Amino acid sequence: MPQVTPMDSINRQQPEENHKDLQDIQAIKKIQEIAGKNNTCFFSTYLKTDKPMATRPMAVQKIDEEGNFWFLSANDSYKNLQIGQDSRVQLLFQGSAYSDFLSLYGEASILTDKERIKELWNPMLKTWFTQGVDDPRISVIKVKPIEGYYWDNKHGNAVAFLKTAIGAAIGQTLDDSIEGKVKI
Repeated sequence: MPQVTPMDSINRQQPEENHKDLQDIQAIKKIQEIAGKNNTCFFSTYLKTDKPMATRPMAVQKIDEEGNFWFLSANDSYKNLQIGQDSRVQLLFQGSAYSDFLSLYGEASILTDKERIKELWNPMLKTWFTQGVDDPRISVIKVKPIEGYYWDNKHGNAVAFLKTAIGAAIGQTLDDSIEGKVKI
């Protein structure tokens, strides 16, 4: 039986570059680009336990110049409890149905910095923090990404669709995708 590397056969058929690993500043820029298109991600905890991974949607309040993600959370939430037990987290982003996918693994920390809370505050958050910016239940979660993987297209969804359609018509892999590891 021939040895097959997952996805290798598809990648080898690509007529142009479709894999590029990014580090440091390039990785941060790609992270900011993809995650910035949709401020909501799936935030997962319990990554390496005997329990199922716990995943919930979370709104990113800020991505800073170092690539850190900032969230506001209730200090009595399950996610805060879970981060206290294991600080390893996974953030999953999808910007559109056809592009802007990002998976990040990182370390989360919980802070109670009132100035940071004021910086990150948005009036819509009063839905959850009914006492406003001074609600005593507000905590800050900082996620420092360590590594991850992105998948995107190079020229936008319209060009990607056209290349895919042409590839299907002529029976050739013409995919506009670009993917790779990100490491900060």
